[in-house]
Amino acid sequence: MKTRAITGLIFIIVMLGSLFLGPYVFGVFYLLLSLFCLAEFYNLLKKSGLSPSFATGLLNALFIYVIVGLIVYQNTPLYHKLLFLITLTAAAVLIQELFKKSENPFVNIGYTFTGVLSVSLPFVFFHALAYLNGEFNFHYPLAFLLMLWCNDTGAYLVGRTFGKTKLFERHSPKKTWEGFMGGILISALAAFIISRFFKELQWNQWISVAILVSLFGTLGDLVESMFKRSINVKDSGEILPGHGGLLDRFDGLLLAAPIVYAYLYFITN
Repeated sequence: MKTRAITGLIFIIVMLGSLFLGPYVFGVFYLLLSLFCLAEFYNLLKKSGLSPSFATGLLNALFIYVIVGLIVYQNTPLYHKLLFLITLTAAAVLIQELFKKSENPFVNIGYTFTGVLSVSLPFVFFHALAYLNGEFNFHYPLAFLLMLWCNDTGAYLVGRTFGKTKLFERHSPKKTWEGFMGGILISALAAFIISRFFKELQWNQWISVAILVSLFGTLGDLVESMFKRSINVKDSGEILPGHGGLLDRFDGLLLAAPIVYAYLYFITN
């Protein structure tokens, strides 16, 4: 428990520091984080006997993040044209498979693209949250993380104290409906407090964001649990002592970040 608490504290400090140190540190930090998460995803697949295209998968993730990052940082026609190069990086996944001896090449191709879309792309949306108003503003990603952490903490505490009805026992035996609702309520309370300090949105809009974060954050957690059970592993890695792997810590972000970005994009434009 002590190791878990220390790791969690350091983790939170690093995450907050990446936001407060400006756009370049923020951008590079989440780029590296997305690549490490994708590498962790591919390593898990390899342990289960699958063979995703490691190098070309990371290349696609790197390219998409950098180009979209440049577009949200400075929206110029040149960066939009560079997006067409994705056709080449995507083709590289198929071409690489030609030179591998595999009985199921298209299974490997499918898992390679699944990693890029479901693990790396959400970090692209999370990075873009900071540029919703055109210029770097850490309020949106910070609020997102605070709501996500409050949801996780609230769901754990309420579920442990009052939880009786299983939420989705087949994939996550410990989750309960009581914990799920408790997570939403505490996240919504955090959103209301955030609205007192971050004036970009009205209080009810911040609470709407909290509900989306809680709902899709929980679904993301369940999807990651389903993935780990399908390949018979408990934790996605060992990089965070007491917490498991990076995917274990960011599973809630993977579904929630794209949904929250879409919601905020439409209500702020």
